[in-house]
Amino acid sequence: MKDFTDQVAEVRKGEELDLEAVKEFLIKEVPGLSQEITIEQFPQGHSNLTYMVKAGDREMVLRRPPFGSKVKTAHDMGREFKVLSALHKVYPQAPRPLAFCEDESMIGARFYVMERIKGVILRREIPEGMDFSEKVAAGLSESFIRNLADFHAIDYKAVGLGDLGKPDGYLKRQVWGWSDRYFGSQTDDIPEIDGIINWIKKNLPESPPPTLVHNDYKYDNLILDPHDITKIIGVLDWEMSTVGDPLSDLGGALGYWVQNDDPPELIESAFGPTFAPGSFTRKELAEHYAELTGREVSNIHYYTCFAIFRIAVIVQQIYYRFAKGNTNDERFAPFLDKVKLLARTAQELVTREEV
Repeated sequence: MKDFTDQVAEVRKGEELDLEAVKEFLIKEVPGLSQEITIEQFPQGHSNLTYMVKAGDREMVLRRPPFGSKVKTAHDMGREFKVLSALHKVYPQAPRPLAFCEDESMIGARFYVMERIKGVILRREIPEGMDFSEKVAAGLSESFIRNLADFHAIDYKAVGLGDLGKPDGYLKRQVWGWSDRYFGSQTDDIPEIDGIINWIKKNLPESPPPTLVHNDYKYDNLILDPHDITKIIGVLDWEMSTVGDPLSDLGGALGYWVQNDDPPELIESAFGPTFAPGSFTRKELAEHYAELTGREVSNIHYYTCFAIFRIAVIVQQIYYRFAKGNTNDERFAPFLDKVKLLARTAQELVTREEV
């Protein structure tokens, strides 16, 4: 059977870690480790940097903020560690955290280490030889939305995350906050962005009762069972998780979900094969979520528009680091065009008034 599990590579130039410092920290904080430690990098991420630390046969994952980031609150390692420490006990898809380092002098930033969940991570291109039939695509679509509904059903107070966020006024803070983040990382004039910001501020809906919110729920943040990729065995990237409006999480997922009747340039930029034959449409995902949770989703159009704007801001922040020379990763060179594409997509969605 071909191995489709996520692979590591050599650490990119300029993103190296101090091996001796990491070794000293892990030997002190994680019982039973051998002193032979190697570090490689998971090359696919665009925001926080993710490394595989191997000690003997044991594989762990180290997460740290990107070099040169302006937005500290978007890369809060302590928050991510806190969330995982509570969640992994009741939600098996949350990786088990092992140790957190507050000392920024050790590798230049705070970081944490967690157990590796070894599995398949789907990105835009379906790996050659993988069975991604219409039946598999439909099964994964169903698992995708069911897993989100299950996550939203967790009693966040009971698991010790009652103080994670401030649900009152959450959506308004998100809208105004992401607008500010855009202007803080702006490099070029994109007129469509101004129109979207005005629209999302003027049409703010009333939020339903709060739940846990992942805030970055999409295919390439899921780990799938190598023996059955319709089964989700892990969820990654918890640094933006909080307590807030669950429809913002659903809208966020729909914002990333490109379907097969979308424009070709949008399909080309998709974060996963959500457009493959057999996959649910955005409307079907929203309707299925409503059936599973009992929540009203008639205003999901608003949340999806906001989500696409937020994705545009995230991409802009990454491009800003590249434009300012804080990263040499050439993958980020064309990201300004992606920001413009997302801005046009959000504008068209506002006009169309449906997901």
